[in-house]
Amino acid sequence: MLPRRTGACQSETWRRDRVTAFTQVDELLAFLELDRTRIPDLDAEPESWGLRVPRTFVERMRRGDPDDPLLRQVLPLTAERQQVAGYVTDPVGDACAERAPGLLVKYAGRALLMVTGACAIHCRYCFRRHFPYQDLGPSQARLERALDEIARDPSLTEVVLSGGDPLMLDDDRLDALIRDLERITHLQRLRLHSRVPVVSPSRLTARLVASLTRGRFASTLVIHANHPRELDEAVRSALLDWRAAGVTLLNQSVLLRGVNDRIEILTELSERLFACGVLPYYLHGLDPVAGSAHFEVDDAEARRLLDGVRARLPGYLVPRLVREIPGDHSKRPLE
Repeated sequence: MLPRRTGACQSETWRRDRVTAFTQVDELLAFLELDRTRIPDLDAEPESWGLRVPRTFVERMRRGDPDDPLLRQVLPLTAERQQVAGYVTDPVGDACAERAPGLLVKYAGRALLMVTGACAIHCRYCFRRHFPYQDLGPSQARLERALDEIARDPSLTEVVLSGGDPLMLDDDRLDALIRDLERITHLQRLRLHSRVPVVSPSRLTARLVASLTRGRFASTLVIHANHPRELDEAVRSALLDWRAAGVTLLNQSVLLRGVNDRIEILTELSERLFACGVLPYYLHGLDPVAGSAHFEVDDAEARRLLDGVRARLPGYLVPRLVREIPGDHSKRPLE
């Protein structure tokens, strides 16, 4: 069963979401009825990782609340300028895993393909906020080289589309890329990791789900939601349509101080995800990327929080607590 909303309406709304995104701190604060003086550590002019947040996401924030957990994820603070020991520009070892420009192979059988450097939203804790996307070269030539590398390695059975955010590409380009991947006979699965379905659910078009379900791949969409209030009714409706169409839906979250570091919030998030047709997959310990230390929750506290969630929910609603360590053969369990 394909999504009920028409592709034309979805596409038009998605384009509008991109154009109307907030990119200026003062405009965002004015919309939320917040005075600068209530945020003493505000960075109104971030240098290297500017503000970008879709209006559809901002509308879920509480007006007048400088500590709103959704706002906290996107609002630049002066803490990001502080140099903290152990917080680096490449916290997960992307550079060492690059087999071709934008093609990473870290784990057996899987390749990650950065299809674009663009994102719909700039999360302040993003582990790729310092990635040199500008050095990857022209996108078409780069993707062709990556496809050649994948085709030459029969040990690869799954491709993960990432970025940036793969759903920043339009439906035509994604459909063409998926068709190219389907021609590589040793590939069996396709996975997309995207924040877009949460921040701009209109991006989940009928054309896109058809591209993912018409062929031979078993397709999985891994969304990224950190707080239950991110999953409003528009997000829920779009995700349920995709689940009904046969796409496996998983979620990965990042444990963030001041956002979701409470048992009650994590429990509610898992329950809300399930109501959206999504299974909790990973709860990541913060990747130590430069500029994000103020979000850190230590591992002992993370374990305590997850123990609390486990005491309240059935096992299938409890995400795996993990951290990515450069050079490891898989995500490292923290439990």
